[in-house]
Amino acid sequence: MIQRMTAGAPLSRRRLLQSTGALTATGLIGLPARLLAADPVSVAGIYTVPVEQQWVSRIHKAAMAQQDAGAVSYTFSENTANTDYARVMREYAEGGAKLIVGEIFGVEDEAREVVGDYPEVAFLMGSSFMPDPAHPNLAVFDNYIQDASYLSGIIAGAMTQSGNIGMVGGFPIPEVNRLMNAFMAGVRETRADAKFQISFIGSWFDPPKAKETAFAMIDAGADVMYAERFGVSDAAKERGVFSVGNVIDTQADYPETVVASALWHFEPTFNAALAKVQDGSFTADNYGVYSQMKEGGCSLAPLGTFEGKVPEAAVALVAEREAAIKDGSLTVEINDNEPVAG
Repeated sequence: MIQRMTAGAPLSRRRLLQSTGALTATGLIGLPARLLAADPVSVAGIYTVPVEQQWVSRIHKAAMAQQDAGAVSYTFSENTANTDYARVMREYAEGGAKLIVGEIFGVEDEAREVVGDYPEVAFLMGSSFMPDPAHPNLAVFDNYIQDASYLSGIIAGAMTQSGNIGMVGGFPIPEVNRLMNAFMAGVRETRADAKFQISFIGSWFDPPKAKETAFAMIDAGADVMYAERFGVSDAAKERGVFSVGNVIDTQADYPETVVASALWHFEPTFNAALAKVQDGSFTADNYGVYSQMKEGGCSLAPLGTFEGKVPEAAVALVAEREAAIKDGSLTVEINDNEPVAG
């Protein structure tokens, strides 16, 4: 079953069908066939934003894929305030969940207290910290998609005319910083003299604020926008400039605006954890590695409507760098420091 608990409006049938209809067989990659025949694992998701938000939507999509395959029974809560997060964790643990997924960036200490009280429950949580043997049932992850972000930067650098690129993020935390820094490194491959405007809106989901911030950057000369948050591509569309997406591909909504996107695929992360829950080997570990390109955890979206519009030299460079990343001859730097404008 799928249960949605939220402080907002209920999930409409249309949106539910859209979510399930988008699931593909790729969601099953990495899960042994023998596990698909086992009893469904009770999985709970706890999210601080709507499941439509790009980062959380990838976790939700991966869980839904296994729900669709019969490997899990999945329930979730969205719009959960940090002050409520520990309570919701306890409710799901008490309710029989065997695997709880979510994001504890704002409640690291409180979450670990809960984890310690339910040693029989597996917790797979987005976190800024590494696994701790003191909490053997807490595995952590983050979206280490710097490989795809770097490649998207190569395209952005080739598409800018002014050399002025705007970047709008949520918060300057490691998971955001590393993607911005990788993107900037990619831009400099094709536009060495590029200048960057950088701003953080202090929210994970405030499209109007992100849009207004983007407008200010475009007014200051930016002709390519890095859309780490929803709202930025809307501003780019209205002002007739390009944008580069993050985590999900929104080109279908902005066919003349979104020139490239760095995609996060959570399926390898989720499926690896699910397999370990099934065979009883789940323990404290860093699942961030499953987000890397060589593990199938990220990719550069197809050029789509921009096929033939991106300079051939940039397309060739992307292909060359992507191959090097996959064969291990190129490692994109993981730089968690706050990016510097200029």
